[in-house]
Order: sequence, then C-alpha cells, then structure tokens
Amino acid sequence: MPRVSAIITTYNRKDFVQEAVDSVLVQTYGDWELIVVDDGSIDDTGEALQGYGEQLLYTYEANQGVSKARNRGLELAQGEFIAYLDSDDLWLSQKLQVQVACMDEHPEAQICYTDEIWIRRGVRVNPKKKHAKYSGEIYPHCLPLCIISPSSALMRRGLFEQVGDFDTQLPVCEDYDLWLRVASRFPVFFIPQKLIVKRGGHHEQLSQQRWGNDRYRVKALVKMLELGVLSPPMRELTIHELHVKCRVLISGYRKRGKEAEAERYQEVAEQYPL
Repeated sequence: MPRVSAIITTYNRKDFVQEAVDSVLVQTYGDWELIVVDDGSIDDTGEALQGYGEQLLYTYEANQGVSKARNRGLELAQGEFIAYLDSDDLWLSQKLQVQVACMDEHPEAQICYTDEIWIRRGVRVNPKKKHAKYSGEIYPHCLPLCIISPSSALMRRGLFEQVGDFDTQLPVCEDYDLWLRVASRFPVFFIPQKLIVKRGGHHEQLSQQRWGNDRYRVKALVKMLELGVLSPPMRELTIHELHVKCRVLISGYRKRGKEAEAERYQEVAEQYPL
C-alpha cells in the first residue's frame, strides 16, 4: 500500500494534465500512487492519459464538477496521505519528499502546505501581500481569501473523516470551504519552500469564468457559523467577514440592476448581526 495517494482531477485539459502527470512521475519520493479522475472530458484527454499505462490509475466519470471528481479520487485512494494536484499546476521534484518528512517529524500534524511559484499567462509574477502564507492557527487568515492552494497541501487521510470532503454544491470556492473547516479545528503547518507552480490567467481557470464568487464564500461562511465549532472570537471574525463579502455582493448586484439578489444578501447579513 502506498504512503501517498496523488490525485489529479481534470476536464478538457489534455496538454496541461500531461505536464501535471509528468511532474508527479519525477518526484524524488517514490512511495506513491497516482490517480487521475477525468471529469467528463470531451477532448483527447482520455487517450493521452491512457498512454501512461500502469504508471497511473485513470478513471472517467460523468461531468459533475471538481468537488465530485476530487471526492471520487479520495474514494479510490489507498494511501496514508492525500495530495491533490490541480491539472493546470505542477509539482517540483522534491515536493512529496519534503512534505512527507515534515509529517513524519510532526506526527500530530494533520496537514501541511508549501509556498508556490506563480505563473500568469506564461510570465512569473509575485503574489500580493494579501496572499501571504501562515503557519499554526491560521483560521483568521483563511477568512478573506483562500491562502492554501490544493496543489500545495499534503493531508492525513483521517482528516477528511473529521471535517468532511469537498462540498459538491459549490462549483467554485470549494477549497476555501474545506480550508475553513480544517483550520477551525487543526493547526496548519506551512513549509516556506516554493515546491509547486501555479499557472493561472488562462481561460480554462474556473475562478476566471464567472463574476460573484463571493456568493460561494458566503455559503461557506454561513456553514461555519452553523456548524457550532467556532470559539466566540472566531465566530465574531467570521461574522465580520460575512458582512464584508455581503457588502461586495450587494454593491455588485445593484450596479447590475439586480435588486432582488442584492436584497437577498442584505437579509443574509442581517441574520448575523455584528
């Protein structure tokens, strides 16, 4: 049984996903399995991946979104550790070796994540200050935006049994939702080494395909408030962030002449007074 289950989910990204697969195959740490979940691609992704033979387990599923595909990968995984890799990202060769060593050194750790290199439209860029990474009790830092890239995380399999898996009701921001559930319960170990490459700005990127992604972050925040796991200070911070995101949505909808939607988020904010 492998120690690490590497899981790639993909949809119509034949060229990207082959590069992602190759970045797993060159890992200096060798005790892993690779599972690729094809979320209903209609290009030549399947043919390209089947060319890898027994180097990976390929499964084709009906198109139901990234959360469903990630959860399917988790169902198939046999490893002690779970490591997701978005099909448009890359791992540097020592990524798994460094992270497994970290988890072995800290048996109490449930999750660790790494720093990252950003590529936007083929050009390397520097993350902004708001994207800074933190270690330990990072829940407050997770509220404004998603600071953990799924491709950078290594998690113990049992973590999902405690916090649940990816929410299939969220077409985007599903990682934001998961990290809130994780960080509200456990410290998160940050490894300040750039061990992944995040490639963004392309038209296939889910977060680029629609306005108003804060709609889904609001759902995640409401979920946190209803779970009953937050301390009073953390609950107060969560309500404050809920109001921030509701104000953004209210303003955006009113600019677009969608008063009913604006009123809906006004009502959400009023349910959780500051």
